[in-house]
Amino acid sequence: MIIKNGKVALLGEDKFLDVDIKVEQEKITEIGKNLSEDTKILDADGLLVFPGGIDPHVHFDEPGYTFNEDFYHGTCAAASGGITTVIDMPCTSIPPVTNINNLFTKLNIIKKKAIVDFGLYGGVSSQSFEEGYLQNMEELSRFVLGFKTYFISGMDTFGRLNLSQFKKVLIKAKELNLPILLHAEDYNYVKKATEIVKKEGHLPIHYYASRPEKAEIIAVSTAIKIAKHFDVNLHIVHIGTAKAAKIVSKSNATCETEPHYLEFDMNDFEKIGSALKTTPSVKSSPNKEKLWKYLSNDSINFVASDHAPCPKKAKKTGSIWTDYAGIPGCGTLFPYMFSEGFMKGRLNLIRFVEIISENAAKRYGIFHKKGSIEVGKDADFVLVNPKKNWIVKGKDFYSKGKITPFEGFELKGKITKTILRGKVIYDSEKGILAEKGYGKFLKP
Repeated sequence: MIIKNGKVALLGEDKFLDVDIKVEQEKITEIGKNLSEDTKILDADGLLVFPGGIDPHVHFDEPGYTFNEDFYHGTCAAASGGITTVIDMPCTSIPPVTNINNLFTKLNIIKKKAIVDFGLYGGVSSQSFEEGYLQNMEELSRFVLGFKTYFISGMDTFGRLNLSQFKKVLIKAKELNLPILLHAEDYNYVKKATEIVKKEGHLPIHYYASRPEKAEIIAVSTAIKIAKHFDVNLHIVHIGTAKAAKIVSKSNATCETEPHYLEFDMNDFEKIGSALKTTPSVKSSPNKEKLWKYLSNDSINFVASDHAPCPKKAKKTGSIWTDYAGIPGCGTLFPYMFSEGFMKGRLNLIRFVEIISENAAKRYGIFHKKGSIEVGKDADFVLVNPKKNWIVKGKDFYSKGKITPFEGFELKGKITKTILRGKVIYDSEKGILAEKGYGKFLKP
């Protein structure tokens, strides 16, 4: 196949280039002008051609929580949103991916359902310290792209780490040369604040008050100090507080943010309600514009969705305290960042490609295959019509989750095709075109 007539976003280029891309046996084999051969031509006239998007933070909930999401619906949603690679979290499955047997239990199920390529994180929980965490991390290291940990956890099956445990895990991860991913909210602050504000009410403002900016700032500061002392590989997930992001930027650690932190604040949370409930919560108004600034100047390394949907009834329990915390996001990640980041001039072309694909591939050790349009890499592309707009409608999501805070948003630019390893897996007119199991498992 040769993709012709498109405007192509090549690695490190600040402008789209008029080049053709030749694909053979799932790889990019040639990039240049006026390529011609007796092969299938994909006409990309009027379209922008980007590397396939990478969403390095999803909860596809399989096995164990498939009433919320499963790997087929989750990866279909990803494909429809221009995401060709996802990395799934270890905590939201039963059993959690904290040892090698649990990993293979999960892998044997999801590999038959994936539409896009996927990697997995291992996890280290409080329970891991009763199960031999050192051996488990050692065995998992051949198959996972990092290890997820929590300073505070709402899951009985995946308990938080205290600081002593966290230090030990960092040291082992350094030996294994894999990153530690941290959910950074301070346990003591959130616990005490929750006890107080729960008595005051059950509205969004009360939930926010239980885990405000200060809870994130304390946790991030603590984690950064520990990581610096041991000179280890730390990544902070879902940063929503600008000051916390700034702290990370002055260290050797990295961090990510999510579209809902860039778009919404506490005022929106009060209006929208539980459709915008996430953990951590969206923050006060000044944070979002500062997060955009930090994202544009490389203080924040990339974006992810933290895709974690649920059924409608779980979002409408009558109390903010029992309403489910999580939203679908992998289908809107690329479109939102393209529309509100690139098209509005908040992000230049180089930076857009970095945050939507390149940097996550580098961070998690898959840049030799993914993350940019280069000869020798997987032929993963997103074709976008910049002149067409579309309206976000949850009912049309491929995800099982239909409730989104982006409901009714008009986004600039429409994805027309998503291509994974040379195969069109999504077409805006024809829908999902790949069979279950087309997605490949990515090891370190």
